[in-house]
Amino acid sequence: MLRELYIENLAVIKNAVITLDKNLNAFTGETGAGKSILINGINAVLGQRITRDIVRTGSDKAVVTALFTNLSKNVQNKLDELGIKYSDDEITVTREINADGGSIARINNRAATVSVLKELGEMLINIHGQHDNQILMAPERHTEVLDSFGGDCSFLEDYRKYFRELQQCARKLSAMKKEQLSESERMIYLQALVDEIKPLELEEDEDIQLEEEYTMLKNSTDIINALQSSGAYISNDEECIISDLNDAEFLLENITDVYSPVIPLLERIKSINIELSDIASELSHCASSLEIDDETYNLISTRREIINGLKKKYNRGLNEIIAMAEEAAEELYNMENSSEKIEKLQRQKAKLLEETTEKAKKLFEYRSRTAERFVERVTEELKFLDMPNVIIEVKHDKGKLSANGMDSVEFLISANKGETPKPISKIASGGELSRIMLALKTVIADQDDIPTLIFDEIGTGVSGRAAQKIGIKLQEISGYRQVLCVTHLSQIAVMADNHLLIEKTTSGERTETMVKHLDMDGRIREIARIMSGENPSELMLKNAEELLIQNRRK
Repeated sequence: MLRELYIENLAVIKNAVITLDKNLNAFTGETGAGKSILINGINAVLGQRITRDIVRTGSDKAVVTALFTNLSKNVQNKLDELGIKYSDDEITVTREINADGGSIARINNRAATVSVLKELGEMLINIHGQHDNQILMAPERHTEVLDSFGGDCSFLEDYRKYFRELQQCARKLSAMKKEQLSESERMIYLQALVDEIKPLELEEDEDIQLEEEYTMLKNSTDIINALQSSGAYISNDEECIISDLNDAEFLLENITDVYSPVIPLLERIKSINIELSDIASELSHCASSLEIDDETYNLISTRREIINGLKKKYNRGLNEIIAMAEEAAEELYNMENSSEKIEKLQRQKAKLLEETTEKAKKLFEYRSRTAERFVERVTEELKFLDMPNVIIEVKHDKGKLSANGMDSVEFLISANKGETPKPISKIASGGELSRIMLALKTVIADQDDIPTLIFDEIGTGVSGRAAQKIGIKLQEISGYRQVLCVTHLSQIAVMADNHLLIEKTTSGERTETMVKHLDMDGRIREIARIMSGENPSELMLKNAEELLIQNRRK
């Protein structure tokens, strides 16, 4: 629970230390005294958004520190998860707001982010302000209220797990269909590319080989003539080289017996003769193998032109074109198989839709059972809160699947006998809204372990007996939850175990708000003031005293 609140330089509050009781704490004061500042201070330590203009004029910063004791198990688990140490089952939460913008948050003097503060704050305090009545005016929030009352979140969590999978599958399917539609032109291009290149059965570096063959065939006549003439010079003519060498060989053989130095030279001539004969033979073979074949020449010329045309068209080398065709074929294959993937996803989506619908039906049935208990409990509370003829109904219909199920929930009410229940937003008055919201808070409080409830002007629009009933109900809730209540109603204030006065004073040129703990005499004077205004009579003071004694907690 919130045990103590320290406020420094927050708006018109210069310095205040507020000690709180574990049961019902009432804050009263004249209009404009600064009761809203107190709520702003609590919101600050709960991680809510604040602005720098809340800092007291002339101060560098505002500081709000809250001491929480008797920590719930959920809070302890969260602190352990965050690695924040605590002792004696208590923590301090501090928020410093700088005048030049920005703020610093601390938990047990350890720096913390505002988001951590907010997450922890939701486990420590629940604040109900007048704006919370708008929940009742918004039917789309009624499902949330019903679930809070039910307390069992397993049905909703189970449903949402399947619903998220269904959403992911649907998004993926939609993306694939759009991609398939946008790729139609791409498929046409790829198919044309593959149809043009694949049938040619191109090979790597084929263009280099073709260029060599083409050049050779184009010059084949000159090549053959050169080969044949060269061979004739070596061996086929009477005046050829070999013929001359044969003559030289004959002459030298005749003198070997008389001149031995010529023998090695003769051997060399014989060797040259053999080599030249071999060369002449190969030249003849080359010439015969290069017979001019017009058909071969035309085929090579045609293929060369096709390949060069492709290289020019795609502005790439032959090997790059071959790789491009292979990549295009693979991409085309994947695109053609996307239809199969889409069909598979469609089957998966249909299955998920069936499973999600079943989960939604179970959630719907659970909420139907919850609605029956909800009507019974809220009706009981409203009758106690001086709405004896109230009829409350939960209009519960099936609709489209959404993140919250297939349920359409709206609270209907009839506050007067004989009237048909209608939407709360159309018929409930301000006072009725306050009591309905208090009834909801009462029945929902049984389902959570948030230790502190704050009610800001819960009695707006009510008076007399209804206000008294609200006070009794707040006192009842404070038996198992700490309650802080900002009120202008004496019927509520007299129920408090701890009464604090928010009072504005002026000193020189500055205005300051003080928060005072009232003793019995102080409470008598404040209750009398609320009932009759300033300077209450002795009779009014006596009435106030009797009310305080009469409503003292038993």
